[in-house]
Amino acid sequence: MKIYLIWLIGVITWNFAVPNAAPIEDVVVAILLSFLSIALKKIIK
Repeated sequence: MKIYLIWLIGVITWNFAVPNAAPIEDVVVAILLSFLSIALKKIIK
């Protein structure tokens, strides 16, 4: 649940910090946040 909350905060932060982002930028950030959540899963376990 902690990892999901971190991911959610990242998504919300991105959407409010960069509201005029192009769709491709949203996709790239989503992929980066996904990699971050995978890395955090490995660290937390």
